[in-house]
Amino acid sequence: MTVVKVELKRTPQDYKWTKPPEWCPGCGHFGILQALLQVFAELNMEPSRTVLVSGIGCSSRLPHYVRTVSAHTIHGRAVPFALGLKLANPNLEVMVVGGDGDLFAIGGNHILGAGRRNVDFTVVLMDNAVYGLTRGQAGPTLPLGLQPKALNKPNPQADLNPLLVALASGFTFIARSYSYDIRYTAKLIKEAMLHKGSALVQVLSPCVTYNNIMTREWYEKRVYKLEEADPTWDPVVHDEKEDYEKRRRAIEKMLEIERLPLGIFYKNELVPTFEERYAQMYDPNYLKFPPALQPIEKDGKSVIDFYRLMADRIL
Repeated sequence: MTVVKVELKRTPQDYKWTKPPEWCPGCGHFGILQALLQVFAELNMEPSRTVLVSGIGCSSRLPHYVRTVSAHTIHGRAVPFALGLKLANPNLEVMVVGGDGDLFAIGGNHILGAGRRNVDFTVVLMDNAVYGLTRGQAGPTLPLGLQPKALNKPNPQADLNPLLVALASGFTFIARSYSYDIRYTAKLIKEAMLHKGSALVQVLSPCVTYNNIMTREWYEKRVYKLEEADPTWDPVVHDEKEDYEKRRRAIEKMLEIERLPLGIFYKNELVPTFEERYAQMYDPNYLKFPPALQPIEKDGKSVIDFYRLMADRIL
């Protein structure tokens, strides 16, 4: 008898959890959720090997609405939690989802560490420029001088540019999308997931309740796609000699203020991932036999050499 193995082809609905999203009607985060469901279906992701990690905030509720493994961690600590998962088992597809406050205010130092390591994982920044869950205070990406309705005075702080921070930190894939363009957002997130290395996708996501300035109309007067404006745009580093020029061009686009470019700003797969470095420098069997797949006991006794384990720690 011939046994034919049939691979299950999933649809976006297969990844949708029964719990309805607890976001305000019209929130831009709905578009990001739908984009993720589409990407997971297109890549036919195995739910048991796909992990969504979040911190605290409106955006951090997203893992509750997706049928995959998820971890809802504490404020600002989603990135180190995700790195631990990925390094313990490189076979997992690990993604962090979070807001601008969670990832670039309280969690900003972890973004820096993630970039320089170049671990193979994806960060989706759901950016609405305010702290929506706690009544609309100014987020780190709210431009200087703006005064959304929750503020009693104009914002006195300069805004932080997540794309520049990611580039300076060492992320090897950096992109920006707009949440109401679901198809384009899905396209960029898919490319980020397929990228070998640390990827960050900033998704501009209007807060319809508290940010009454950076609205859908405000964004759609400003956003444009890099590849449509310039058909020669190529953010990919094909040779190490190109890296400086590709970074320079990316920075020029990242610094635009009056208009907001969307698309891939920088992509470099020539940089070894942290997992590859570790395997080359310390343990050639790491990728095939990572810590999460190693036995920890036999016949009721531990097989872990604690002293050797501590001596080998490098993080």
